[in-house]
Formats: sequence, C-alpha cells, structure tokens
Amino acid sequence: MYNELLANIAILVLSGFVGFAVISKVPNTLHTPLMSGTNAIHGIVVLGALVTLGKMEDPSIGIQIILFVAVVFGTLNVIGGFVVTDRMLGMFKGKKAVPADGAEKAGK
Repeated sequence: MYNELLANIAILVLSGFVGFAVISKVPNTLHTPLMSGTNAIHGIVVLGALVTLGKMEDPSIGIQIILFVAVVFGTLNVIGGFVVTDRMLGMFKGKKAVPADGAEKAGK
C-alpha cells in the first residue's frame, strides 16, 4: 500500500510540473480556447464524481463528506472558468458608439 501511495504522489507531482511547463508556453491568444476546453473537461469530471457518489454502496460519512467537497469544488471550478472565459471574450467585443447628437439631445 505504501508503494502505491508513493507512486501516486510521484505521478501527481510530475503532472503538476508538466502542466505548468505546458501552460506557461501557451501564447496569450490561445488562453481563451484552452480555458473553454478545460471547462468542458472539468464538467465531465464533475459528472463522473456524481455518478461515483451515486453508485457507492453504504459509504461512510467521511467518504460522503470528501466526495461532496470534491463535487462542490469541481462545480465552482467549472463556473469560475466559464465566468473568466466570458470576461476574456468580452474584451474582444467592440464598444458601442454613442452618437454625439443623441447624447446632447437626451441631456436637454
């Protein structure tokens, strides 16, 4: 059991380094599509967590709490990702021009 735990921790640490190296090399213009794809993947992860939570037979209260916290954090991650993506896409939208004549007439 200790060897499996150590292997899983090593995989987690290495995947963190690889993820940081990959994301730091992405140009700024690709962050919005990359973030949208990541949000879709996190949505699938949350769905898998919900299915796992529903199919467990007689889980202890500790496992239920951990699974509930994982689903809540995953959902917050998906929602936050879509909010940030929407804000980033909003930066590319043009501003609506207000006609100078209409602004002066509206004030009088």
